[in-house]
Parts: sequence; structure tokens; C-alpha cells
Amino acid sequence: MDGFHIGDMLAQLFFLGFIVLVIVLIVGSIRSNRKMKNQLNHIEKKLDTLINDKSDN
Repeated sequence: MDGFHIGDMLAQLFFLGFIVLVIVLIVGSIRSNRKMKNQLNHIEKKLDTLINDKSDN
């Protein structure tokens, strides 16, 4: 073997990119899920307010 080859470097870059992609997808999924949950809680509070206002009248 003559040491480090271009193919070895490309393989390492590919696997590093794959790992980074998986991490980005996981973090993005968690953030999206958290944002959706906050939006649903906000909508639920608005609906509760509307229902309570309507029942008071």
C-alpha cells in the first residue's frame, strides 16, 4: 500500500456527510415536532377561550 488514496478520502467524506445528514434530520424532526406541538397548544387555548366566551353569553 502506498498510504492514503483519493478513494479512501472520498469514502471517509461520504460517511462523514451521511452521519451529519442523519444528525440534521433528527434535530430538524425534533424541532418541527416541538413547533407543531406549541402551535396546537396555542390553538387549543384560543378554542377554549372562544367556547368559554360563547357559553357565558
